[in-house]
Amino acid sequence: MKSIAAKWRPYLHNKEYLTSAGLSFLFLLASAIINFGAGIYATDRVSSSVTDIILSNIPVYDVDGIFIYGPLVLIAVIVWLCFSEPKRLPFICKSLALFVIIRSGFVSLTHIAPFPTRIGVQASDIISFFTSGNDLFFSGHTGIPFLLALIFWNEKFWRYFFIILSVFFGIIVLMGHLHYSIDVASAFFITYSIYHIAMRFFKKDLGLFSEGLQ
Repeated sequence: MKSIAAKWRPYLHNKEYLTSAGLSFLFLLASAIINFGAGIYATDRVSSSVTDIILSNIPVYDVDGIFIYGPLVLIAVIVWLCFSEPKRLPFICKSLALFVIIRSGFVSLTHIAPFPTRIGVQASDIISFFTSGNDLFFSGHTGIPFLLALIFWNEKFWRYFFIILSVFFGIIVLMGHLHYSIDVASAFFITYSIYHIAMRFFKKDLGLFSEGLQ
């Protein structure tokens, strides 16, 4: 803990960093509110379900525990990564916020109903704030870990950790019939684009992420 406190000391005395960190939290909060609104809108406009080449040919599995608590573990990992290295915080938070806002746009455009044999997820009020169950396209469970893999691409352990987690979550949501296969497959391609948008929009934060305070 002393070493972490030592890492934070220069950042807490840097006005530019504090401003950027504060904006990243506001951006993240705004994205959560937008995401909540998109979920309500998608639920209100939901239409009919469609067939799926994977879901129509595999049984449904009870994976609601992993679906709910897996992301909570992921959030804990993200918090630790930001807390242990303060230089990471602004770029990670802003990239995640950008991801959520762009995904909310896609959710608002597509209103396909969930697959009829999907498992019933007993989500808590906290989880319900992040997903309505009708916000299908594209899969956040798959996309967020992949975004983190791209962010940590130069750190081998975290790169492979997040890639494996992304694939694992993708399999889980398909096993539970919680997402269509297109939701999972497209998440990798859209997330790759979001990462490059973040690199362009948040150049200073990316530089801080890579090199720290100069």
